[in-house]
Amino acid sequence: MKPTILALDLEGTLISNAISQIPRPGLYWFLEEIHALFDQLAMFTTVPEDRFRSIAALLAREGSAPAWFVGLPYIRWSGKTKDLRLASPNFGEALLLDDHGPYVHPGQEHLWVQVPLFGSPYPLDDDGLNSVLHRLLDCTGVVDDDVHPVARSGEA
Repeated sequence: MKPTILALDLEGTLISNAISQIPRPGLYWFLEEIHALFDQLAMFTTVPEDRFRSIAALLAREGSAPAWFVGLPYIRWSGKTKDLRLASPNFGEALLLDDHGPYVHPGQEHLWVQVPLFGSPYPLDDDGLNSVLHRLLDCTGVVDDDVHPVARSGEA
């Protein structure tokens, strides 16, 4: 089954954390590329939904994220791991983009796309989103030539 849903972590993956809210370099173009690549994107984060919405609105106002990012579906969950069956009842239809391995639900390791942690000192030349985009292309079967040149170069 080709994955059509991408469940996104927030802290350490797309931004620094919910306190400092530093957008990862290339965030805007990355979100646009994955928005075109998947049928659905959803937030799968430990950050409470109201806090996520506030952060997303700020990122959109600052031009670091597209306006549609604010309205992404939010997956409510509890426990120690992020079970992708909450994103889709069809096993294999959803992938998890996350920097933190312990959140991967047992038996779903092959559906985890690991992104390097975006952590202090938050380098301006961080290339984590560009490198992960190429892995997502492999997972979905899209040829690299179909990707917008900005995404391939990693430039904003």
